[in-house]
Amino acid sequence: MHCYGDLVNYLSCGMILTGLGHLVHHRKTQPTYGRHMGLSPPPRTIPARLAWFLQEMPALLIPLLLLFTSHKPSSMGKYLLLGTFCMHYIQRTFVYSLLTRGKPFPLSAMVAGGFFCSLNGFLQGHYLLHCAHFDDEWSADYRYKTGLLLFYVGMAINIHSDHILRNLRKPGEVVYKIPSGGLFEYVSGANYSGEIVEWCGYAVATWSLPALSFAVFSLCFIGPRAYYHHRFYQEKFKDYPRLRKALIPFIL
Repeated sequence: MHCYGDLVNYLSCGMILTGLGHLVHHRKTQPTYGRHMGLSPPPRTIPARLAWFLQEMPALLIPLLLLFTSHKPSSMGKYLLLGTFCMHYIQRTFVYSLLTRGKPFPLSAMVAGGFFCSLNGFLQGHYLLHCAHFDDEWSADYRYKTGLLLFYVGMAINIHSDHILRNLRKPGEVVYKIPSGGLFEYVSGANYSGEIVEWCGYAVATWSLPALSFAVFSLCFIGPRAYYHHRFYQEKFKDYPRLRKALIPFIL
């Protein structure tokens, strides 16, 4: 497959604009799912585990299909970066989705998430395999090393924070509790902070417009969730830690 450079640029810019549009649209309201869904759920919902599995799978499957159908040999740097991207979605597809205890997911939200994961999986995979130019020395570059360090730190924070959230309640409990431990001591959206750090690290390691667009989209899309979760905790719990921020420790 040839590199469709214009398509890559259009998709990347479109992702940035979509993220910014989402940020503006949801500056006053939070999308209705999870704790923000309200007392009357939408008429069509999907069990949380199945919804997350189906939604995240395309972001793993499409890059792997591009890899196995590519007849053009790639440098080790490309394989390492593609593996980094896929590592996140292996965890999200086969670990997070099977362990989550979330509420049923709106069908429309799952379809939208699946569409984005498909599009982004194609963009990142196609760019790395058919457009990027990384020589075998790239893995020694300071951008690659710094970016991967950020990625793995963010992934560790994300996984640990998800573990804390899953174990806040016993099976069958529906009451909300204040999360504590790890980065939750400093921010209400520790799991979101970790994921944003992941994709910022991936953008640095890849040093490309597609990766940057994904990092910007992630910040614009899940950053507001941290803000609304923070506000939810403040309104629900009188004793919620006053020094705890929403997304960035000590700042925001």
